[in-house]
Amino acid sequence: MIETGELEPGSHLRQRDVAELLGVSPTPVREAFRRLEGEGYIVTEPHRSSVVVRSENSRLYENALIRAALEGLGSSLAAAHVTDEALEELEAINRELAESTDLESARSANRRFHFRIYELTDSPVLLAQLRLLWQTLGSGPHVDRPLDESVRQHKEIIEALRAKDGDSAAEATHRHIVEAHRAMAP
Repeated sequence: MIETGELEPGSHLRQRDVAELLGVSPTPVREAFRRLEGEGYIVTEPHRSSVVVRSENSRLYENALIRAALEGLGSSLAAAHVTDEALEELEAINRELAESTDLESARSANRRFHFRIYELTDSPVLLAQLRLLWQTLGSGPHVDRPLDESVRQHKEIIEALRAKDGDSAAEATHRHIVEAHRAMAP
């Protein structure tokens, strides 16, 4: 209901009312509220109703901003460690992305491209954070840009890595992520 806009930001939710509406006991509703709060959809104060604080679009845009910052850092760090072999792997994955004929194969290639870069950072903490962040996206980032644009932007990232230019790699990665989600900005 939050994702469809039926419950707008500012809407008040009471566990008992939601349980009655859905025909379930308060226990699963209480657990769902905890999860929604953990994901940033609602805020709950003890002994009070919960309040919807943001829409799905604002949540996804916020996630994109966090990804852009962390992944930009990852690309910057990877520039110092990138090898010719890794660059060849990235180019091969990007070609696979360009030749994708369905959404599932495109998302898979996109994920492998990004995570191959982050594996080069030699930072287990950053890699763990990025894995956790991507898990919140389910099957991967949901964007509505043309595939050829993603492929072109990936090439820009590869070229910055090839030049071992961490700042340019970070900037290209940041732009790649934020531009894809700009339409969702709250």
